[in-house]
Amino acid sequence: MCDACDYTELLESSGLGHTPGRLQIFEIIGNSSSPLSVPEIAFALERTIPINRVTLYRILDLLVEHKIVDRITAGDRSFRYGLAENPNHPHHPHFYCTHCGSMECLNPKSITLDMDTLKTTFPAVIEKVEVRLDGICKTCLRQQRSRGGREPGHGTQGERHR
Repeated sequence: MCDACDYTELLESSGLGHTPGRLQIFEIIGNSSSPLSVPEIAFALERTIPINRVTLYRILDLLVEHKIVDRITAGDRSFRYGLAENPNHPHHPHFYCTHCGSMECLNPKSITLDMDTLKTTFPAVIEKVEVRLDGICKTCLRQQRSRGGREPGHGTQGERHR
């Protein structure tokens, strides 16, 4: 969540006008404490302004194209949307729970990459770096323990907990 961001200014400085739909979607994403799926964004929009699903996807594509929103891959082969790096919102890794499907933002300092070394050793232009850790979140672990079962991910080989 980025309380310091001026969403109208970020839209305008990226070259986009601030239409009601763009601004509302950008604010929903920016005011969330974790990356959101399209259904979550659509649900939040229902309470404010009506936007059909095609328009929602077009606006999300536009916000990603203008690099003010990041499209983040999730372990369930879907995407989540969060604020792109800006002066008030540093680039950071994410954690995806393979048990419940939740995604959360991690502290930017929790994982560091040496981009200078990577740039000098990898002969290409790096446009985006996305770091996602997959595992079992603390809520799922707590629920599993309270039911008296084994922790998710600690079963027999090949066993999948859902």
